[in-house]
Amino acid sequence: MTTVMTYREAMRQAIRDAMLADPRVFMLGEDIGKYGGTYAVSKGLLEEFGPDRIRDTPLAESGFTGIGIGAALGGMRPIVEIMTVNFSLLALDQIMNTAATFLHMSGGQFNVPIVIRMATGGGRQLAAQHSHSLEGWYAHIPGLRILAPATVEDARRMLAPALADPDPVLIFEHALLYNMEGELPDAAEGYSLERAAVRRVGSEVSLITYGGMLWPTLAAADQLAALQISAEVIDLRSLRPLDDATIMASVRRTHRAVIVDEGWRSGSLAAEISARIMEQAFYELDAPVGRVCSAEVPMPYARHLEVAVRPQSETIVSAVREMLAR
Repeated sequence: MTTVMTYREAMRQAIRDAMLADPRVFMLGEDIGKYGGTYAVSKGLLEEFGPDRIRDTPLAESGFTGIGIGAALGGMRPIVEIMTVNFSLLALDQIMNTAATFLHMSGGQFNVPIVIRMATGGGRQLAAQHSHSLEGWYAHIPGLRILAPATVEDARRMLAPALADPDPVLIFEHALLYNMEGELPDAAEGYSLERAAVRRVGSEVSLITYGGMLWPTLAAADQLAALQISAEVIDLRSLRPLDDATIMASVRRTHRAVIVDEGWRSGSLAAEISARIMEQAFYELDAPVGRVCSAEVPMPYARHLEVAVRPQSETIVSAVREMLAR
């Protein structure tokens, strides 16, 4: 049996179930209480759980992220919501210099079991301070686990194991996905964060992606199929650690790879994945690894420019066709 719900509803249900199951779980962030959250994920939770567990904070990302870290060190299980990934840079000192390093610097004595959620990605005409995809930056940092749920099921299932993790977990939710509807299987047996998901099986090229880019990548695979080109689509799901085994198994099947990443190309997560493929599966490749990334400019406000900057299904198709024509 399955239930149809939106990505937003799935995330809200995950938070609600976590709070019902464990009194140590509480949530804090900007506008998450009376307003119900900038993306309405926490709507109704204040009325159900009260202000002690759904805590509205000032516009002070460093401050309330630090409060969450302190609460985690004190035995609580905080969920910190940061409105958008660009604003997380104001809390970068807390995330990188404290949460990610505390276990190491304490000689293994202190874990920081905190979950930090934030919206990421463009496509909503919110311009450069609200639209970038910086999850690749965080995937660079040892001591953090980085998750990017792209489906309703992942939005619903990822939170519980993230809260059970003794170390910091960052969850990046692409803002374009909140209204997306999908099927949620009633059974969760065998669900794991450890493996990437093969969302479409193919034989001629591996399209490797994550988060909001999964859906234009699947659309590109449909367009390629109409051209008699068989594309396999890999949804990474976890950006740190990466599931090298699934990536390499796909490349060994198709012998070509194109990585679709909404981040900027230089120093990107796509560059890291490309390097790993070259290190681990070089002799399996029939062509150099391709990358489809956002243009290296601040995200424009104008709709036609924003579309031109971000990867689209058509640009993915063009990259694959160019690769196959060599």
